[in-house]
Amino acid sequence: MRVVVQRCKKANVTVAGEVVGKIGKGFMLLVGVTHGDTEDDAQFLAEKVVNLRVFEDEAGKMNLSLLDVGGEILSVSQFTLYGDCRKGRRPNFMDAAKPDHALEIYESFNRLLSEKGVHVETGRFGEMMDVELINDGPVTLIVESK
Repeated sequence: MRVVVQRCKKANVTVAGEVVGKIGKGFMLLVGVTHGDTEDDAQFLAEKVVNLRVFEDEAGKMNLSLLDVGGEILSVSQFTLYGDCRKGRRPNFMDAAKPDHALEIYESFNRLLSEKGVHVETGRFGEMMDVELINDGPVTLIVESK
């Protein structure tokens, strides 16, 4: 699994003109799943994401986690995170999981985040989505399970 974590002041995702997910302060996540990913990968990344210390404490140091600041998550599935651009000019998406497997792992990941006490909003799996955010910092990280 591969997750792009963007610290944000607010974010939302729209499908066909309808806002389907919206958060305030927290993380906007772009979530990619590959063939061999399992619930263990989802568990590892859920634990990692909610405990990343990237929010500022009273001294201005990045010492606080999403849990510490009561932040929210907007989780958006994105198979293109497994696009291979090393050859040619058109990305190869062979490393992206098939939709049925990707959906299972993506939903498991979101459930695990919620179980850790975080409010989670999502996009719509497999749909064309418009994502808006105000990136805070900006702070953008890539975390992977393998």
